[in-house]
Amino acid sequence: MHQLDRYTPYALAALRVAAGLIFIPHGLQKLFSFPAPFQYGQQSLVSLLGAGAAIEIVTGLLIVVGLFTRPAALLASGTMAVAYWMFHAPANFYPVLNGGDAAILYCFVFLLLVFAGPGAFALDAQIGQKSPAGRPVTA
Repeated sequence: MHQLDRYTPYALAALRVAAGLIFIPHGLQKLFSFPAPFQYGQQSLVSLLGAGAAIEIVTGLLIVVGLFTRPAALLASGTMAVAYWMFHAPANFYPVLNGGDAAILYCFVFLLLVFAGPGAFALDAQIGQKSPAGRPVTA
């Protein structure tokens, strides 16, 4: 075991909070034109982009607070995979040219959270009485 391994739950928490906080504005932009108007205009909640935006907001919030982290991260990861293959990849083969590099990164960051868990300071730990490392708390 490496001496830095004891900090893994805290690094996961930092990644989880940062990714969630950066993810939420993507949905807000599509639905509410905040913090700036979406390039294709404000979307209806019943459209494909609107549904994706709702997923971005809800899963982003859940990921930030660490509540239902694994299912929220799985949904967010899948949403980003769909976004990449439906909207970015058809425009160009190279992610840097099709604007899909963020979608790819989100997809894999959220996939990591599915398997690694939320890390420290997550509401999931309070509900399930688990330690930051994901092990049950023993009395």
